[in-house]
Amino acid sequence: MARPKKGARLGGSASHQKAITANLARAVIENGRITTTETRAKMAKPVVERLVTYGKKGDVAARRQALKVINDRDVIHQLFAEVAPRYAGRDGGYTRILKLGPRQGDNAPMVILELV
Repeated sequence: MARPKKGARLGGSASHQKAITANLARAVIENGRITTTETRAKMAKPVVERLVTYGKKGDVAARRQALKVINDRDVIHQLFAEVAPRYAGRDGGYTRILKLGPRQGDNAPMVILELV
């Protein structure tokens, strides 16, 4: 299997990394916050920020762009109807990462990725 040469891929291929970040972004939009490792949170943060920006635009083209990342119409509806209007007066910085400490099993640094 051909592997991309640029950067770490979270133990899989580029398509697997894309799926992981999309699932993390979906979980953040659904729940408001998630607990994950620091590396995964840093990879998912720009995806969530971009999705909230699409939600703030609110047009059909932005909705289709968001559906390319997260293929769940219910979550996209929640993003455009509930999450994005909260940030109408904000010019970015919709998420924050709070450090928790190491995970018990493998000492991986754990964080909370949440919407501000």
